[in-house]
Amino acid sequence: MGTSVQVSPLCGVYNENPLSYLVSIDGFNFLVDCGWNDLFDPSLLEPLSRVASTIDAVLLSHSDTLHLGALPYAMKQLGLSAPVYATEPVHRLGLLTMYDQYLSRKQVSDFDLFTLDDIDSAFQNVIRLTYSQNYHLPGKGEGIVIAPHVAGHMLGGSIWKITKDGEEVIYAVDYNHRKERHLNGTVLQSFVRPAVLITDAYHALYTNQTARQQRDKEFLDTISKHLEVGGNVLLPVDTAGRVLELLLILEQSWPARGFSFPIYFLTYVSSSTIDYVKSFLEWMSDSISKSFETSRENAFLLKHVTLLINKTDLDKAPPGPKVVLASMASLEAGFARDIFVEWANDPRNLVLFTETGQFGTLARMLQSSPPPKFVKVTMSKRVPLAGEELVAYEEEQSRLKREEALRASLVKEEETKASHGPDDNSSEPMVVDTKTTHDVVGSHGPAYNDILIDGFVPPSSSLAPMFPFYDNTSEWDEFGEVINPDDYVINDEDMDRGAMHTGGDVDGRLDEATASLMLDTRPSKVISNELIVTVSCSLVKMDYEGRSDGRSIKSMIAHVSPLKLVLVHATAEATEHLKQHCLNNICPHVYAPQIEETVDVTSDLCAYKVQLSEKLMSNVIFKKLGDSEVAWVDSEVGKTESDMRSLLPMLSAATPHKPVLVGDLKIADFKQFLSSKGVQVEFAGGGALRCGEYVTLRKVGPTGQKGGASGPQQILIEGPLCEDYYKIRDYLYSQFYLL
Repeated sequence: MGTSVQVSPLCGVYNENPLSYLVSIDGFNFLVDCGWNDLFDPSLLEPLSRVASTIDAVLLSHSDTLHLGALPYAMKQLGLSAPVYATEPVHRLGLLTMYDQYLSRKQVSDFDLFTLDDIDSAFQNVIRLTYSQNYHLPGKGEGIVIAPHVAGHMLGGSIWKITKDGEEVIYAVDYNHRKERHLNGTVLQSFVRPAVLITDAYHALYTNQTARQQRDKEFLDTISKHLEVGGNVLLPVDTAGRVLELLLILEQSWPARGFSFPIYFLTYVSSSTIDYVKSFLEWMSDSISKSFETSRENAFLLKHVTLLINKTDLDKAPPGPKVVLASMASLEAGFARDIFVEWANDPRNLVLFTETGQFGTLARMLQSSPPPKFVKVTMSKRVPLAGEELVAYEEEQSRLKREEALRASLVKEEETKASHGPDDNSSEPMVVDTKTTHDVVGSHGPAYNDILIDGFVPPSSSLAPMFPFYDNTSEWDEFGEVINPDDYVINDEDMDRGAMHTGGDVDGRLDEATASLMLDTRPSKVISNELIVTVSCSLVKMDYEGRSDGRSIKSMIAHVSPLKLVLVHATAEATEHLKQHCLNNICPHVYAPQIEETVDVTSDLCAYKVQLSEKLMSNVIFKKLGDSEVAWVDSEVGKTESDMRSLLPMLSAATPHKPVLVGDLKIADFKQFLSSKGVQVEFAGGGALRCGEYVTLRKVGPTGQKGGASGPQQILIEGPLCEDYYKIRDYLYSQFYLL
């Protein structure tokens, strides 16, 4: 039978909640994405908590909070201990995203769901893979191969292919078929007929008919209109994901438009983010890579964008119109929330949203139609303790230190007593050996053996039954030096300060200012107050989410044509819409499970493992086909000595088989090939290709409908049997492998 595959959503179905799914392949449990949202509600993770200890591997697709935000909490609190797999950018930028999330919360609350140490612990052992790298899982996962492929949504974002016994499970969420400034489009269309496709319906009801150039023009026009009247522009953005596309648009367009208005990128890790991104050019679009190869020009050497990690620096900036990209995009915390409250009441200002706000957040409320005129906002900030509060805090800390020292001394005393426990022979009469009872004078003073009196039974709590015992261990070695190991231990704080130096590098170091903020241990408290904010500024939303729209999603799923389809991460309306479309037009097996509902998507194909005998393989001639090799084999099924099925050479001559053409021909590519051979060729109606004067070539789908339906296809050559016919046929055969 086929490879067993079960899918169970843990979060993120029939709604816009973060993504987290359990995929089991022959008993091996994958956690595909481990997301949280900006509200950090632990109740969302309850389904994950019930299975976290059974997870065998974690696959991360993107570097934002919705895809990996729960990883530190799950590893600290829920018992998740499986190895984690991701691309290098997802690992590095995801780490910075979680740093920014933690610092943003810590500045406005007593956030304790996870710490910086928990973040480091969760990310330090991530196994990094490159695109298209086949990684063979060890141990329990033996026989399973995983590989990330380009998703096109965020830098390093991945479509995951999981292969077992020749059957493929594809996990593709938040992909983008369009090529952008800093990213190539997805390669999802390169997969054909996988056993299972797990994909999202997030944009199934959305249609984007605006070309990229037109959208960028509207984006820049909207910004310049407010700047030119003296207003400021705020773009609430993520930490290290889609913001990179926005930065590149502004960086490249600012000199072309002759603007001198300052641009600021403000997050707690902005400088570290750009330092990392500069080293990830090979993960970006072809245009960026080629530009660097030819001119050694790095697209992210930002000349018109100033990087800030503290709002104080923004407040000190020269007065006048400015553009600020600040986290968080949800406006639930971070610098963007503070700036919005300050700028909201000025009608000259603009808040430009480039993505749909997460459900239940301030950003989502402001994006409603019509937006509210007044919003109630709770503003919090952390301030250092002073005066009586500081004195009381220090006294409390001193008391806690004394108690801790007392507890440590008591524990040490108990350990010492335990190490000098009662002598097992103490109940026996004790005989004093007068020959060995004598004073011993060492080089460092007198030391005495214990003297025991016959019949004396020492109490169990005593350290010395009669006389004090002096240890004669020397305090120095034979070289006259005292070696204290504690003198050579590097404190964690010293390591952090040494690692987090200015400039940053690809080993995870942060700039000095960010490091000092992380290591700030001054006593402080959080103060809060509620404000009624008058929203007089302009609120505009434009689509820079970097996701395929509904029409493209349907087209790509039809091209992939999976045997079974699982839909996740979308509203109920979008999920049902895409489900019905796929059932009617693409695939008879479409599933949209609820939370913790397990769907069995095991392949219906009957697949068996067989052993290829050496005698059979010695006569097989393989032909290269892409990354694989193919051959036609005529054989008989037998059994080995271990009772395993085996393919054996046929005893008699095999019946000749019809020729098989292996490969995939694209009409447009074949047109170009014929042109290079001097054949006059042009497209005819219905997608047909007219070759020369008499011959026409067309693709025909499995039902005989012209135009190429999904599934197996035939290529027909129409025309009289003439010289051109045979020449075109030979050219056609040359594009395939003949078996």
